[in-house]
Amino acid sequence: MTDNRPARRAVPWLVFDGDCAFCTSSANWIADRLARRGGPNARLVPWQFTDLAGLGTTVERAQREVLWVTPEGEVFGGAAAFARWLRFRGGAYAMSGRLMEAPVLRMLFASVYRLVAQNRHRMPGGSPACALPPAGFDPAKPGTKAL
Repeated sequence: MTDNRPARRAVPWLVFDGDCAFCTSSANWIADRLARRGGPNARLVPWQFTDLAGLGTTVERAQREVLWVTPEGEVFGGAAAFARWLRFRGGAYAMSGRLMEAPVLRMLFASVYRLVAQNRHRMPGGSPACALPPAGFDPAKPGTKAL
C-alpha cells in the first residue's frame, strides 16, 4: 500500500517564484521581518527548485501565487499564505493573520493580492520576467505563445 501524502517537513515552507526579482526580494524582506529570534523560521523555497507534485500542488498554481506549505502538507496560496505566515510568527503578528482570515477581510486581502500578483512585473524590482504567463501558456508544447 502506498501513501500519497506529502512528506512531513520540520518547518513550513514559503514557495515563491524564484525567477521573479519582485517576488524574491519581497519574500526575503518579509522573512527578515518575521524571523523568530529563537526559531524555527519558515524556509523560503523557489518553486523552480522543488518537487511541486510532492508538495501536493502544481506548476500552474505556483506561477500564479505564493504558497505556504505546512509541515503536515496543507497548502495555502496567495493572501491566505501570508495570513498563515503571520500566524506562524506568533504574537501580534498572529492576531493580524487571524484578522486577515475573517470572511470580509479575507476577500479584500485576496483581491489586493491578485492585483499585486497580476502587476508584479510593474512593481519596484520587477521585470518582464516577473509577468504571469498568459492563459493557455505551456512551455512544454511547441508553438505556445511566448511570454
